[in-house]
Amino acid sequence: MITAAQLRAARALLGIDQRELAQRCSLSLPTIQRMEASEGVIRGNVDSLMKLVDALSVAGIELIAEGAASSAGGRGVRLKSPPPSVGGL
Repeated sequence: MITAAQLRAARALLGIDQRELAQRCSLSLPTIQRMEASEGVIRGNVDSLMKLVDALSVAGIELIAEGAASSAGGRGVRLKSPPPSVGGL
């Protein structure tokens, strides 16, 4: 679904810290920290993962799955075009 590296990259694209992301997706800061510290695909409560992915999507992040159309074929993230206003969450 989403890897720790994708999560860190998405947060960097948005220019937000872990605390801001936790607030945006209604999760605790320790939960976000655990997710980012994991290796590979993030494992966890399905509800928490859905909150995270939904919040990133609303913020303008598109998750690119492995093997999806991209020049290198690997996982990644990108900003949707056009990016939403900051107050979108």
